[in-house]
Amino acid sequence: MRFLPRIKQSTDAVVNITTGGSLKTSIEDRIEPARRTSTEMCSMNMGSMNFSFHPLADRYKKYKFDWEEDYIRKSENYVFKNSFADIAKVAEELGGKHHVKFEHECYDVGHLYNLKFCVEQGMFKAPLFIQFVLGILGGIGSEIENLIFMKQTADRLFGDGYEWSVLGAGSAQMKLAPIAAEMGGNVRVGLEDSLYIDRGQLAASNAEQVLKIRGLLEARGFEIATPEETREKLNLKGYDQVSF
Repeated sequence: MRFLPRIKQSTDAVVNITTGGSLKTSIEDRIEPARRTSTEMCSMNMGSMNFSFHPLADRYKKYKFDWEEDYIRKSENYVFKNSFADIAKVAEELGGKHHVKFEHECYDVGHLYNLKFCVEQGMFKAPLFIQFVLGILGGIGSEIENLIFMKQTADRLFGDGYEWSVLGAGSAQMKLAPIAAEMGGNVRVGLEDSLYIDRGQLAASNAEQVLKIRGLLEARGFEIATPEETREKLNLKGYDQVSF
């Protein structure tokens, strides 16, 4: 609440709140920010998975903070839990009561089938918004063939009842984004997914990554959707219905 009202005052952008968290964060605590703010969108992992980045620990000899190395190495034992019961709770608390639209994060093909099951159970309705997440250890790799496979599977399961985007982790971020656009999808960039703006060059900000990918897409003849066009395409409830 220290920054969301300021964002709303300065832009009509669609705000998407995470429902992720650490091993120590309960599902209740993870959904509380989106529930309190009644935001237009929030993320939802479509299953439990090993989520690890421990190999990064051996790439560095020096760390800025004492907690960093231990935190990275211990991710080898990290399991992100999102059971069907958890998903149902989030769907009811946020989707049912607050009419929040979900960004369904699918880290592997099985997550698409989980989503199909949940749709059949009446938890979610079209148009769905699916985020293909590629390149996280524990999930599907960031090869282009995998992106094509995820898209083909989603087409088979959901037909024309969904919009989609791609998240390429690390070095795959800028590589996969233009390919996704050429395939008819949307793109996601940001420091959560990659710290770099170019090979070996740290990004100065999220804005720098956004401006770069916007330039790459516009150079290919694509137009960037406005917030209102996005709201219409995803059937969002509108900025006047949030609580911040």
